[in-house]
Amino acid sequence: MDSWIPPVQGSFVGRTGEVAELMAGLRTHRLVTLVGGGGVGKSRLAAHAAGCAPDQPYDAVYWAPLWSLSGRPLFAAAVADACGLTDHSTRDPGEALGTWIGGSRVLLVLDSCEHVREECAALVEVLLARCPRLVVLATSREPLGVWDERLQRVGPLDPETDGLELFTERAGTAGVRWTGPADLAAAQAVCRWLEGVPLALELAAGLLGEHGVGELAAGLGRRLELGGSREVSVGPARHRALVTTIGWSHELCSPAERLLWARMSVFRSDPAPEAVLDVCGGAPLGPAALGGALAGLQDKSIVTVRDGRVLMLDTVREYGAMWLAEIGESEAVADRHAGYFSRATAAADGAWWGRGQRRAYAGLARSHDDLCAALEHLLLADPEEAMAMAGRLGFFWACCGHLHEAGHYLDEFLQLVTAPAAVQAKALWSLGVVRCLQGSYDLAQRLSREARVVAETAGEGALVADAAYLHGLVLLLRGKPLAALHEADRVLSASIAGSASGARCRLLRVFGLTGSGFLAQARTEAEALRADSVAVGEHWARSYADYQLAVIALYEERAADAAGHARSMLRAKQAIGDSFGLALGLDLLAVALADQGRGELSAGAYGLGHRFWQMVGHPQRGTPELGALREQGERSARTQVGDAAYDRAYGRATKADPHRMLDAMLADPIDGRTSRT
Repeated sequence: MDSWIPPVQGSFVGRTGEVAELMAGLRTHRLVTLVGGGGVGKSRLAAHAAGCAPDQPYDAVYWAPLWSLSGRPLFAAAVADACGLTDHSTRDPGEALGTWIGGSRVLLVLDSCEHVREECAALVEVLLARCPRLVVLATSREPLGVWDERLQRVGPLDPETDGLELFTERAGTAGVRWTGPADLAAAQAVCRWLEGVPLALELAAGLLGEHGVGELAAGLGRRLELGGSREVSVGPARHRALVTTIGWSHELCSPAERLLWARMSVFRSDPAPEAVLDVCGGAPLGPAALGGALAGLQDKSIVTVRDGRVLMLDTVREYGAMWLAEIGESEAVADRHAGYFSRATAAADGAWWGRGQRRAYAGLARSHDDLCAALEHLLLADPEEAMAMAGRLGFFWACCGHLHEAGHYLDEFLQLVTAPAAVQAKALWSLGVVRCLQGSYDLAQRLSREARVVAETAGEGALVADAAYLHGLVLLLRGKPLAALHEADRVLSASIAGSASGARCRLLRVFGLTGSGFLAQARTEAEALRADSVAVGEHWARSYADYQLAVIALYEERAADAAGHARSMLRAKQAIGDSFGLALGLDLLAVALADQGRGELSAGAYGLGHRFWQMVGHPQRGTPELGALREQGERSARTQVGDAAYDRAYGRATKADPHRMLDAMLADPIDGRTSRT
């Protein structure tokens, strides 16, 4: 099962009846929406139900967190990303997602839909119509309004029972125990004052480190009797209780903690501590003060630090954003946020040819929503920098499957922004790579020519080389390897040999040599490129050098070497999250396994490769020579084990968890040897 479900921290208190009702609703309805106010535990209930999904007959469970998408374009592409679809086609993302899910029995959880309610409703209607076995579970503060939507209202816990149990448990986690009847009575009063709202109770428990439970009960009572915090004077009592608790938590923070809380609300994903330090620093928050403030917010349960990331609930973040506007820092902090992520893309671009490449890919992947927010802010605040940032991001995003986002921003910026020639050339090249990977070869070729002209005007040799690489890539995919070889030779020089652009052109030359039949020379140059890549700690060029070495080994009937190179390629593609490259590598591994007489394993590799080809939304692709090798390998494997056994192994692989099965295939040594590293 392909599943990612957010971890539920602490025990799951109460909700036994709600869980039973929800599971029954999911068995009888195709759209169930958990509706309730902020902080009542809708997401927690959905996560618990999704965690029970392995006991249900689902082929896959997908969790799409939507809280960060307010105002963001390409909503359907974001949901597709969450479902593991790195679509490489030019189709509408919703259409591509419907094809990807198809007839599979899938549970799709759309969490926090209220910010993008209309987009959610439109996508759900399309998916339910196209995917007959799809079940959607949504959480929202209001219904989606889709036909036949089953609504399940989620309210607070019973203050006298489950609410008290939750508050007592969270207090115990903070090291606080009720020492007598007075403490218990005060705890019961807190639960009644807070109407059993889970988030309010958890925040209140975070205040017990500095205030006794009696003081806490008295303070909450006074505030609620006075009408709650000044921000909320009307509304349901439980909403006032939540906002009052957040407000009191805010009041009890030190000035540094309050300022950090407000500034952190600018993030759209869970930032690394160094990002918090950079974006949220500045007078009066120096490094020491900021570190102390972050620790204080942790103690008060305002943020959680887990796995090297700083987590803040969206309801708490909304309150921080309100205060950021109140103190007049919204624009300045947004500028700092965009500046930080623009510099991060520049650093990643500079580290592409070297040991920083893998870390750059991982960092950009984790910060995807923040990168989108930064681009949108810069389009208004600094359009030239917006285009520069998009140009630097384009190749990374293309390699990681974010083609829709890359194409959207690059196309928009090239239409709207006037920028220096070097910036424009990089953006044209990046967009060309995106369109090439989407199969729009005519458009990609035109963009390569435009990029070359602009790069030559700017006198940027590296950008001229990249434009040539793009042009040559189109030629390769159109079956013209000799022309691609000449294109690489036209721009390769000593001045770019040890750079990212040089590596790409060297790789283009290797592909051209192989496709033109110069196998010995191609092998020599591929081995040299691979050795140089290993020496500097680079993965992308190394992986495609291994691809070519595997192809050459297959031509030369060296099946064990071909398998070793294919598996080395797959490991490198795993490291940078390149599903397209994984699909290519699995096809090569399947051919090599067939050539070794391992027909059943070959069928499994073909089936797993098919799964990854589905993920990128394309039929099998690659340079023309790969097609003939695929056909040869499949015929051989079928001959070895028979059609029935082949089809069974292939079918099992298409239904398995793709990443776990890939790990198993890479752990299986070929011919008694481990693969290259």
